[in-house]
Amino acid sequence: LREWFARGIGGAITAADVLITAGGQSALTTALRALAPPGAPVLVESPTYPGMLAIARAAGLRPVPVPVDADGLKPALLADAFRASGARVVVSQPLFQNPTGAVLAPERRPEVLRIARDAGAFVIEDDFVRRLAHEDAGPLPPPLAAEDPDGVVVHVSSLTKATSPSFRVGALAARGPVLERLRAIQVVDTFFVPLPLQEAALELVGSPAWPRHLRAVSAELRHRRATMAGALRSGPGDLALPHVPSGGYHLWVRLPDGTDESALVAGALRAGVAVAPGRPYFSAEPPAAHLRLSFAAVAGTGEITEGVRRLRTACEEVLRRPGTALLPAAGDGHTGPA
Repeated sequence: LREWFARGIGGAITAADVLITAGGQSALTTALRALAPPGAPVLVESPTYPGMLAIARAAGLRPVPVPVDADGLKPALLADAFRASGARVVVSQPLFQNPTGAVLAPERRPEVLRIARDAGAFVIEDDFVRRLAHEDAGPLPPPLAAEDPDGVVVHVSSLTKATSPSFRVGALAARGPVLERLRAIQVVDTFFVPLPLQEAALELVGSPAWPRHLRAVSAELRHRRATMAGALRSGPGDLALPHVPSGGYHLWVRLPDGTDESALVAGALRAGVAVAPGRPYFSAEPPAAHLRLSFAAVAGTGEITEGVRRLRTACEEVLRRPGTALLPAAGDGHTGPA
């Protein structure tokens, strides 16, 4: 199983560089605890995955935000953040970032690695959604770990999102002495992933059904994304969608200045649709109100269409002005379950 994960990462990574973990969340916990002592700063993308922020805070770390745009982490701001904070770790999702859906631009990839290396820091690469690329995504960039000759990247991946939330099998990959630090923390925290679960995972990914499953997931995600985008674009301009990513399962919506995000989330729930507020995705004060919409946890495309309709109802109720634009033209969005 370690060999299978190593082949998927590529580059100089071998089976000897891989630890099997109980899913991506466990791998992130191990990595943060191994690489940063309590009280230390850790650089995080802004916005970013709330579960990672929770892990960092539970470990006594201090998240320091680094803004992302449509091309991922901004190298100049990353370098500034390392200098100002003294951090020795940055956590990044270079592929279909959660929640923005951004993909780290090709010209930024070597810059991020160089900046981390110059700072004497590690990059924790959370490659959580590589197996959820959409049917029309085209060739994906390799993991950062595959282009890292210096052992700067600690790579996290998981089978969970492409299989089931209860299938807790993932991997940590690192090169050099840091691997022993990761292994020591894992032994303390979880010891090892049960052998029957590892055997089941190996049987799954080694089966001819595995690539067929991934193709089916890829096609269905594209179909659901198109349905949600169409539903958002077919009504009045209050839920305009300027950008649709080609991977992942959610849409990141920027609301107008002054929108009461909590009231809108509560209004949506009253209308019968659950959406995620944007505030938990920021480690500091957010620049604007946001919603994350997801299209994975629904029975089918009919629920997506109905969910968007109910969300529009909630928008009209909360804003008291039918037809008010919820997304300025410059807003950025990305697709996932509503």
